[in-house]
Amino acid sequence: MALPALPKVELRELGNTGLKLSCVGFGASPLGNVFGPVSDDEAIGSVREAFRRGINFFDTSPYYGGTLSEKVLGKTLKALGVPRSEYIVATKCGRYADGFDFSADRVTKSIDESLERLQLDYVDILQCHDIEFGSLDQIINETIPALKKLKEAGKIRFIGITGLPLGIFTYVLDRVPPGTVDVVLSYCHYGINDSALEDLLPYLKSKGVGVISASPLAMGLLTEGGPPEWHPASAELKSACRAAAVYCKERGKNISKLAMQYSLSNKDISSVLVGMNSIKQVEENVAAAVELETVGKDEKTLAEVEAILKPVKNQTWSSGIQQS
Repeated sequence: MALPALPKVELRELGNTGLKLSCVGFGASPLGNVFGPVSDDEAIGSVREAFRRGINFFDTSPYYGGTLSEKVLGKTLKALGVPRSEYIVATKCGRYADGFDFSADRVTKSIDESLERLQLDYVDILQCHDIEFGSLDQIINETIPALKKLKEAGKIRFIGITGLPLGIFTYVLDRVPPGTVDVVLSYCHYGINDSALEDLLPYLKSKGVGVISASPLAMGLLTEGGPPEWHPASAELKSACRAAAVYCKERGKNISKLAMQYSLSNKDISSVLVGMNSIKQVEENVAAAVELETVGKDEKTLAEVEAILKPVKNQTWSSGIQQS
């Protein structure tokens, strides 16, 4: 007797790329042991389970774990044994364990190194990683033209930019020809505590740019365990998020699920990227997405949590303090 089909996550179109990304994206930074050691079995198991549950989008960077994340992701995708066209891979360039380098030479070499580690012939999206740490004019005049050549060479399919301050996206997109940048990846700006990205979505749509939002849990702020010690948020923001987490727990609710569903609710965001390194994490994130589609989110608890976080809404922090 056949097993019942597993509920799968929804697919959403990514700007004008023609790609359809799973609404939950697999953030592969944890595969680089960034948050503690991950065995090969755990890594392969989590990627296999993600794929089985409809997650087709996997994001990494040579920076994560000093290239380890790319190597492990490459191994795990190979272990799936499915056609290359069935999954979408994004990696990054310009940020490395030894610092930033957005020069044409470095990013051109970088993709060859990434492809070797990922055991792939091409990546679907190559993103300039955290561009606020470079010269934005260099990104416009040197890095992106180099990426266009890589696109013509067939090593990458689409070009993206990533970073924390939202102003970097408009600065670059206003200065390059339409259609040059295909994707932006924003993090920590579309969650219960900070939804500033929302104001930018009509502009990004008008430019034909696909939007990926990462870190729906605000780098650990919206979790029961709380953020890591190095988290750059203010004491006021940490305290408010802690109060919100306690409020949820006392009522038998999970703030992380609530946060995930809040981020997934906006269909103008193609994929919500969340770091995963275990089958359990995959199951929880998929369950949150499926429940949102079938039942909807807990509007009452969400409104109560939003009220707790209102005094710190859209309070951000400086770039550059995220540790690996």
